[in-house]
Amino acid sequence: MSGTPQVLLQHHLKKLRLPTFHSEYCKLARQCATENKDHIQYLLRLCELELIERERRMIERRIKAAKFPATKSLDSFDYKVIPSLNKVLTMQLARCEFVGHRQNVIALGPSGTGKTHVALGLGLAACQKGLKVRFMTAAALVHDLIEAVDERRLQRLQKQLVSQDLLIIDELGFVPLSKTGAELLFEVISQRYERGSIIITSNLPFDEWTEVFGSERLTGAILDRLTHHVHILEMNGESFRLRQSRKARS
Repeated sequence: MSGTPQVLLQHHLKKLRLPTFHSEYCKLARQCATENKDHIQYLLRLCELELIERERRMIERRIKAAKFPATKSLDSFDYKVIPSLNKVLTMQLARCEFVGHRQNVIALGPSGTGKTHVALGLGLAACQKGLKVRFMTAAALVHDLIEAVDERRLQRLQKQLVSQDLLIIDELGFVPLSKTGAELLFEVISQRYERGSIIITSNLPFDEWTEVFGSERLTGAILDRLTHHVHILEMNGESFRLRQSRKARS
């Protein structure tokens, strides 16, 4: 009978979904007894451990749901290589206040200058703050939208995209869009206007975006919405990949 209370306690902790309580309560009880901590201090420590572990799991779920192609933080970005990038602004953006203000971020620069790395770093920071993030290349997003039209689930997909706190659209400009694709992307941007933040990376300056969308009128409407509340990150410099390749050959 002496084991019954412990068995019941473990059962109740599982039902209450307190896995850290379940795994740590015995060890922490011994530790607190050794340190002469009272029951309030013991319970406080248990609650703190549970909250820390719960937040860790929440962040993991957010990162998984974001579907990042790789997990990269801004801590590993070499700002010295891209002197045109405003480091102060980038670190301010990492606080993710722009998401709360429904502002956008557009990173512009040639291929290989770290635009995707910065976008991933900002996305990771947003996940760590408990925000809902979704990462997609522009080509993949447009493909999914067109597929959703064919399968009569466009509204459901649009609702999912609008529900994100932060939508990251990578590599805009690498592939010209069809008329249908450009219009569907415009619709996503319009639906998120002043309702949710967007990060866009592009290898093209704004005056060449018409090559992507195929229409000056549509391009103007997209830029009007994106740049109303926007932070621009200029990322001009030599390609990281080209530099690494040159070093490998030397």
